[in-house]
Amino acid sequence: MTVSDNNLSTLALAIKAWGRELGFAEIGIADVDLRHAEAGLRAWLDAGFHGEMDYMAAHGMKRARPAELVPGTVRVITARMNYLPREGAADWREAEERRARDPRQAMISIYARGRDYHKVLRARLQQLADKIRLEIGEFGYRVFTDSAPVMEEAIAEKSGIGWRGKHTLLLNREAGSMFFLGELFTDLPLPVDQPSEPHCGQCRACIDICPTQAILAPFKLDARRCISYLTIELKGAIPLELRPLIGNRVYGCDDCQVVCPWNKFAQRSTVPDFDVRNGLDNATMVELFAWEEGDFNQRLEGSPIRRIGHERWLRNLAVGLGNAAVQCPGDAAIVAGLSARLTHPSEMVREHVEWALAQHR
Repeated sequence: MTVSDNNLSTLALAIKAWGRELGFAEIGIADVDLRHAEAGLRAWLDAGFHGEMDYMAAHGMKRARPAELVPGTVRVITARMNYLPREGAADWREAEERRARDPRQAMISIYARGRDYHKVLRARLQQLADKIRLEIGEFGYRVFTDSAPVMEEAIAEKSGIGWRGKHTLLLNREAGSMFFLGELFTDLPLPVDQPSEPHCGQCRACIDICPTQAILAPFKLDARRCISYLTIELKGAIPLELRPLIGNRVYGCDDCQVVCPWNKFAQRSTVPDFDVRNGLDNATMVELFAWEEGDFNQRLEGSPIRRIGHERWLRNLAVGLGNAAVQCPGDAAIVAGLSARLTHPSEMVREHVEWALAQHR
């Protein structure tokens, strides 16, 4: 459908208002020229920093070419949604640091404590598309929520949503980095927003805090060393040399976000979907390690954690329980919990349990 320039400007304003009504904190609009990002993407893939994430390389430079990914695309509507739970400690960063120091606590990334964000954002982006269609009639679009080879940060930066921090995550002056991103690729030639300027300055807090030193240099992340990769994406055994560095982080890692000065401005979510479920903000590793597969599947239904499966869940927890030996050597509850899994059907689980028990001797 053809829409006049004046109507496109009005439509862009309406899209942003509809986005706020749907729970998005901000909507930005960008063109599809990402040539500036291709060299960095190619170098990152050539270095093998993506590890086992073959999907990162499978589409080659399509990640930086939205119009090739979805023919006819001329604009990308970027939406961001805050995910800090609606309730929690006033100083959430201090609360996270305190829990991280407790060797018995299970540290689970904040984003994963509630409902799977893929489902939440996809549904609301579809509602946004439906509102546009009701306004102008049929148009070309496709919804993405971390579900295809999309360079989310580069697009969001162009759309004015934020800038890419030295940890490679997107930062926003009013909201830090505690938000999800989603996109609508569209054939509507909407007016674009001004790109964001970087505001990290000389700060390198995220680089210095990384437990595994996965951030090799500003904007250069070796995913193979990143705890989020090791506990979520990696399918096999966690490398021996990295296990002690993981500490009690059993699903993802928020260290680089907790320490970021911009996250003092992080905003709480306005939707209930990201409220904490199953007490995952205050659970012990022993407690979670006792979950049988049925418990895991039932309790984590609708959670992003369920995607890794019970076997990898136990693998991660075994590493954390082994690391607890540094401060709690020979802890009876930990040793008993680990010992109960020595005959687990999975060879990978058994190997990680044996390693963990060896730390307590």
